[in-house]
Amino acid sequence: MSLPVHVVPSLVGVAVGSAVEVTGDEAHHAVAVRRLRVGEPVVLTDGAGRAVTGEVASTGKRVFTVTVASVDDAERPQPELVVVQALPKGDRGELAVEVLTEIGTARIVPWAAARSVAVWKGERAVKSLARWRSTAREAAKQARRSWFPEVTDLATTADVAALLGAAALGVVLHEDASVPLAGLEVPTSGPVVVVVGPEGGLTDEEVATFVAAGATSVRLGAEVLRTSTAGLAAASALLARTRRWS
Repeated sequence: MSLPVHVVPSLVGVAVGSAVEVTGDEAHHAVAVRRLRVGEPVVLTDGAGRAVTGEVASTGKRVFTVTVASVDDAERPQPELVVVQALPKGDRGELAVEVLTEIGTARIVPWAAARSVAVWKGERAVKSLARWRSTAREAAKQARRSWFPEVTDLATTADVAALLGAAALGVVLHEDASVPLAGLEVPTSGPVVVVVGPEGGLTDEEVATFVAAGATSVRLGAEVLRTSTAGLAAASALLARTRRWS
């Protein structure tokens, strides 16, 4: 059975024998909800490549400490997968973030596409972005990731074009494209950027802008997927052709 994973702000300088204190909501959930006990083995991670395993040495109301038994430093996975996710309606955004995190996406970029039904403005934008980031954090713990994904601020079409221009490979999912995603060569390193459009589809202007920035317009297959699952399907197809999944 997999050990429970908890997140701490930093594990810099931590070594075997160190005592690491976990506080706040993370500790409250572990102690009060999960009923963590002294002597129980756990994993702590900072989400920045380092994870430690150890036993719980003490617990309190909103705190527990772990004595470190082993330290693992993981290299950042390459190629780096970046998914630009057009804002979906309802809770489909959190679903997309959850599955993209579980599959190993390094960066998730919420994008205000022209035909996005959802609109992030003012307080709604703050709350929606917070939900996406919280979803990514919890999904990363569940997936036992040492490197947590970054959920960026809301991007414009110009921002997405700039991302594609700097990518080792950039693809735009489009049902009318003639190039199959499966036919592309996937680089061994650098950012691989996948653009997922909204429920209403991409506009001709958006596709033209992204292709001019260096992206390739591609199709997954004959079926048209929902915006909340298209990114997962594309990421799977790409990762299956890299050393990450070999």
